Amino acid sequence: MALLAMTAEQRAKALAKAAEARTARRALLAEVASGAVGVAEVFERSGQDLVGRTRVVQVLRAVAGYGPARVAALMATSGVEAKRRVGALNEQQRERLLRALIS
Repeated sequence: MALLAMTAEQRAKALAKAAEARTARRALLAEVASGAVGVAEVFERSGQDLVGRTRVVQVLRAVAGYGPARVAALMATSGVEAKRRVGALNEQQRERLLRALIS
């Protein structure tokens, strides 16, 4: 399937929209890192477009004390795939992740 050719204006709009999304995602992850927003609250906001498209790994790595190895172990023990996005988590996966974070 061939991609549609974009005009310069369409390309510029797409780039601006992507930059805006990256900035908003960076702000969300900064709030998680500062402790202003908890992981449970991020999971509750999964219906929002930006939050739903954010990878679970990114959210967990923003939590203080959780690096790549610890997050990978947490995801594996919770039975959540590494590339899963917040919006694609089901209730059981959310509960398992939150329980694992607490313990």
